[in-house]
Amino acid sequence: MKLRIPAMRRGLLPAAIVMALTPALAPAQEPAGATTLDRIEVTGSRIRKVDVETAQPIVTISRTDIENQGFQSVGDILQNIAVTGSPALSRSSPLNAGESPGGTYVDLRNLGPERTLVLLNGKRLGINNDGLQDLATIPSSMVERIEVLKDGASSLYGSDAIAGVINVITRRNFDGAEANAYYGQYGDGDGEQQSFDFIIGSTGERSSITFGVQYDKEEPVWAKDRWWSEVSYPGQHPAYNRTTVGAIGNIWDPDRGWVVLREGGDPTNLADYRPQEGATPGDDGDTTNPSEQMMVKTGMERTSIFTSADLDLTDSIRFVADASFNRRETQVQVAGYPYQSGAIDVQTPISEDSYFNPTGEELDFRRRGWEVPRVTNRRLDTYRFSGVFEGSFDVGDRYFDWDAGYLFTRGDAVIRARGDFNKLAVAQAVGPSFMNDQGVVQCGTPDDPIELSACTPWAPVLSEGQYSLSNPEIQNRFFLWENATSETTTHDYFANISGVIASLPAGDFGFAAGVEHRKVDGRYSPDAFAQTGNSTNLAAQETSGGYSVDEVYLEFDIPLLTDVPGAQELAINVASRYSDYDVFGDTVNSKFSLRWKPIDDLLVRGTWAQGFRAPAVSDLYGGVGQTFDYYVDPCDTVSGAAANNPGVYDRCAAAIANYGSVGPDGEGFQQLGQGGTVSYGGQTGTPFLSGSNPDLTPETATSRSIGLVYSPSYVEGLGLSLDWWRTKIDNVVTAFTASGILTDCYVYGIASQCDYFTRDEATGVVDSLTRVGRNAGYWDIEGFDFEVNYQVPETRFGRFAVNWQSTYYSNFEIKADDTENTVPQPQVGFADGNGANFRIRSVASLDWSYDDFGATWSARYYSGLQEECYFPEDPESCNRPDYIDHEGNTFPLNRTGSNTFNDVQVRWQAPWDATISVGVNNVFDREGPVLYTGPSSGYSYYGGFDIGRFTYMKYQQRF
Repeated sequence: MKLRIPAMRRGLLPAAIVMALTPALAPAQEPAGATTLDRIEVTGSRIRKVDVETAQPIVTISRTDIENQGFQSVGDILQNIAVTGSPALSRSSPLNAGESPGGTYVDLRNLGPERTLVLLNGKRLGINNDGLQDLATIPSSMVERIEVLKDGASSLYGSDAIAGVINVITRRNFDGAEANAYYGQYGDGDGEQQSFDFIIGSTGERSSITFGVQYDKEEPVWAKDRWWSEVSYPGQHPAYNRTTVGAIGNIWDPDRGWVVLREGGDPTNLADYRPQEGATPGDDGDTTNPSEQMMVKTGMERTSIFTSADLDLTDSIRFVADASFNRRETQVQVAGYPYQSGAIDVQTPISEDSYFNPTGEELDFRRRGWEVPRVTNRRLDTYRFSGVFEGSFDVGDRYFDWDAGYLFTRGDAVIRARGDFNKLAVAQAVGPSFMNDQGVVQCGTPDDPIELSACTPWAPVLSEGQYSLSNPEIQNRFFLWENATSETTTHDYFANISGVIASLPAGDFGFAAGVEHRKVDGRYSPDAFAQTGNSTNLAAQETSGGYSVDEVYLEFDIPLLTDVPGAQELAINVASRYSDYDVFGDTVNSKFSLRWKPIDDLLVRGTWAQGFRAPAVSDLYGGVGQTFDYYVDPCDTVSGAAANNPGVYDRCAAAIANYGSVGPDGEGFQQLGQGGTVSYGGQTGTPFLSGSNPDLTPETATSRSIGLVYSPSYVEGLGLSLDWWRTKIDNVVTAFTASGILTDCYVYGIASQCDYFTRDEATGVVDSLTRVGRNAGYWDIEGFDFEVNYQVPETRFGRFAVNWQSTYYSNFEIKADDTENTVPQPQVGFADGNGANFRIRSVASLDWSYDDFGATWSARYYSGLQEECYFPEDPESCNRPDYIDHEGNTFPLNRTGSNTFNDVQVRWQAPWDATISVGVNNVFDREGPVLYTGPSSGYSYYGGFDIGRFTYMKYQQRF
């Protein structure tokens, strides 16, 4: 016998479970006169209602929507809706380090993925040490639908729900079997993607079980195979595309500068060396292009297992359980490490007693580890279990629903990397050496030799041979496999109850209440050898810590009017949540929302909500680590703000000795990167420091929205919605960026920011910088969402459906700190190294079906962007050189045009209960413009744009 639920009732289950269970929970036999309307929960409220219209704006992506597009992963599907911002840790940004790269993290409204709460069946997905929730752990084959709440919801769900909530709802009560196969690749013949899944389920009288398994594999795409990534700076800038610290080793000659060995020359004879030649048009000289060894999109392999089970224990009590395992493996490759013996953190010159030293004095050298590129393999195993008892009871004529359960998530990561130099081994190999009696160069001295099995001398200027980096023995000593591990766990205990307090004239006065205890722990252990600083890998300290929180919430839904002139419906919803953290103290966050239907066709909705976000484990307990930052120095007199802003020039001149003459050839100060070469906006030549802050406190936020939903009765199937929204985050937990610190110091004159870095007295180059997390300033963002849905009445040509979603940002400003003279910085329409803030993002689709055939056409629109000019002298990459910023300063910008990517799919329902689909994403092979700031990317390209035309085929077989 199936579980009987009285009419108009549902327990306090996640919306996912309730809606999926509707068929199984339907009463087997209702008393005479009873209705069979089902009460459901929609993301954004914990109270079950028959009417799913809410005061919160929600986007729903159905199972059909998922199948009718060519994006295979949950993360890619969500990345291509209008409300989504720049991708966090884009897979086209291979230089990111730590435990988070390789995952998929979605950022709503450009407020950061850490401010978007992800739920799986109404319960938290689980976070890593960086506070990120990896959507790559959810197999797409098990998804029934996705609900995206575009509003703050901390009053109901707690921390992280500032920008919104993503609730991924899995398939339940599945009866039968289904198999899917997917294959696709880019038009360039690379980036092959494969996906295979199988789902099977059985539903009985008192139980249901669903089981699924999915395997995905994505091959990498190499930077050398895309025009915008084959060099560092596409366009007319060859001098910036190659590095002098390359596959051709060089040494420092005080009389001639950097010199290289002539072809076939003797490394012990200084006369066989010539000056190193730079790149010129048509001649690469003695330089190397790092992009030749880089990935623009990393490869990934993923295996997922998921099962769910429902068991009716009695007529009024049910047990619901979910369990899953996911293994994600990624590999990323970047160019060999650019070793510089004279760098502050290296200091391993060629010894004056080295056999290969042609001068008899200590020699600095430079050599990239070209033969052994840096490779990082990451494996993340994620375990998840949820068990919930739920049921119902009545008191008099009032029905109540309850649930109580436990959630456990755990993520275990292993990171293996090779390609960084062992500085101890290098020091030994370039240390004293001699020619022994057998004619073999040996480490040590004749009086104190080192065994040949323990050391092989190295001549950095050689490209081949026994004493070059091509020797496997030298490679094995120089390049060790380094191992790091991480572990995160979440224990979550919860209980909820909901029901109707009273029946008012306008409807039921409903409530929901609940308690929750959540404990989060994390640990990240970098490689022990790397922690010593004896590797060129970025040194980092161990992360270890956690926190626990006790919470209670209460929600009321109060109907005020119904079926009266001017108010077919008028109701309010109020909710509040109290949270008590063991490390932060307590906080109360509340919400008020209104829904009003002046006429049947029109819904007016509005919300006011408080929100908060607790700092992540790594924010609090991450220690200090090294980082090679990409940064822009505003003091650069050729390309920086100082070139056009007298105030910046004066502040820089006061801080840098000989400011007007320290640059190459005395033309003025210029930023230098790795190898001491000019590199405006490039990577620092010495490691900076980044660290955690145990004194951080939670962020606070206030969200407001007002919207209209219009469904005209005279146009069947048409729905329109328009929402205004604004979110302001105070006490922002943010990490300084190197560029931000320098800009605050020199452009905005914030003296306190000048204390975070130092400059080399001789060259003026920033040689040390420390950036840590802090609570400061605010983010204020405002905009409009517009959506059109039209289910066209059936015609003789088939059925048509139109969906159009657009998000318009009217304002987004960031105030970096709490200093009075700090001016908020506008973000809308601008791109920088952290991402891109489009004025408009829009997605439209047209779906057609006729008998057994169907097709879908989609268009994804991105408005134009502006970025700081990297090359002010080049009109092609600096088309607004006289732009005046909001403070009246000349700030040269480059503006790019808008971009639209079109996708198409056609499908056929075969008579053997199968569906065959063929499609093309980016059917016109559109590629975005060059963006030298590399927003959310390691290249001169936006990390959210398509990287080529992608053709795929899907086959689905139902049994």
